[in-house]
Amino acid sequence: MKTMIAIPCMDTMPSRFVASLMALKVVGDPCMKYFGMNSLIYDTRNKIAQAAIAEDVDRVLWLDSDMEFEQDLMERLSARIDEGREFVTGLYVTRKEPIRPTIFRELRIVEAEEGKKAVAPVYADYPRDSVFEIDACGFGIAMTTVRLLKDVTEAYGLPFTPVSAFGEDMAFCIRAKELGYPLWCDSSIRAGHIGTKVYRAEEAEKYYAPAAEEFRAY
Repeated sequence: MKTMIAIPCMDTMPSRFVASLMALKVVGDPCMKYFGMNSLIYDTRNKIAQAAIAEDVDRVLWLDSDMEFEQDLMERLSARIDEGREFVTGLYVTRKEPIRPTIFRELRIVEAEEGKKAVAPVYADYPRDSVFEIDACGFGIAMTTVRLLKDVTEAYGLPFTPVSAFGEDMAFCIRAKELGYPLWCDSSIRAGHIGTKVYRAEEAEKYYAPAAEEFRAY
């Protein structure tokens, strides 16, 4: 099983991310790494998708350069794909206060004074240490099959081009869901989000009530 490790990034990376990447346990056949250095994140992700299809790899491990993760991250995400899934993400939170999970149970477009806004309920009551279906997520730590990338590309052209008020990661999720692909999160697989400090889900979980139904702009 051949995997591309895809890292959209700017010219520099936090040392915590570099340390995580160096310690990452690689599974399967020899992997290729793709560092997409570009200030336009959607363009970088589109180029990565095209490269993965052209190189005939089986899977893509998407890692944002502001993530800190355990060395078994690839192994654990791969195990979920091995179970027959086409898309799986781990759990991480936003890197600014108030910190919130970057997984979304549903997406909505609402009218606001400044125009249409993309919003989603904060998924505060997500199942802990479980695998469950989501509507969308960020791509900080995610794995996709190349079959999924091919299908979204064939149906929509460039798969990560933003749509409406949504960013490139949410736009991809919308397209994948429209094609009938379920998206999954394994909340036992976690990463820290590097900002002024490392923001972690465990910190957020102390504040969320199980029935929280807040809304936020993505």
